[in-house]
Amino acid sequence: MKKLYEKNGQTFAVVLIVVYCVLQSLANPLNEKIGIEYSASAIFCILQTIILFTFIRKNNLQKRYGLCKPPVPARQFLYYVPLFILATGNLWNGVAVNYPLPETVCRIACMLCVGFLEEVVFRGFLFVAIAKDNVKSAIIISSLTFGAGHLINLFNGSGMDLVSNLCQICFAVAAGFLFVTVFYRGGSLFPCIIVHSAINTLSIFANKTDITVEKHIIHIFILIFITFAYNLILIRTLPKNQWENINDTGNT
Repeated sequence: MKKLYEKNGQTFAVVLIVVYCVLQSLANPLNEKIGIEYSASAIFCILQTIILFTFIRKNNLQKRYGLCKPPVPARQFLYYVPLFILATGNLWNGVAVNYPLPETVCRIACMLCVGFLEEVVFRGFLFVAIAKDNVKSAIIISSLTFGAGHLINLFNGSGMDLVSNLCQICFAVAAGFLFVTVFYRGGSLFPCIIVHSAINTLSIFANKTDITVEKHIIHIFILIFITFAYNLILIRTLPKNQWENINDTGNT
């Protein structure tokens, strides 16, 4: 694992993405065999989280990949209020208990880990590897790849329909650009991990009653608008290279 990382950071990131997607797909038939939805998914995600976090910590890569306290004051991020608004988006139609307790626990464990894994892999390893040569390309590729990765939900047995998946992809791309801005301009990945995990976890308790296709599209449009507006504000107000400054003086 370390040898591949040292040899080629981009290849390492791609391998992590492939492994993550494959394991998520393999988990679905295992969930059915176990009899509890998201049970195998949760186990796979927890194991991946432990392995990845251990790798980062063992090699002193916390600052390089944003697992550190934000050096930029919260007030410059508008105290992250827009991020918290995005995090609550799944509850705008109310709260509901949608699953039995064992499945709910498994879903929560899985979604919390997914927030960590996807942020560290896409905004961490992939972005950082490409940013060595071209920051703009890194921002675009990491964001689009993150969004496109959600296409797997159409084929992995999750049961998601095409419209919902397309809405998910559009929001994921917009969120990808926002999160990479927060990391690159702010120097910490923690806000992204927390909000990403919150969005995923709160979706478990979303009230889906009377949600028409039209309402769903409007809901996604509002979320994307907030994401775009907040991203634009951060680009115009935050330091341009906080992440680069940290990596010039921090761990490599």
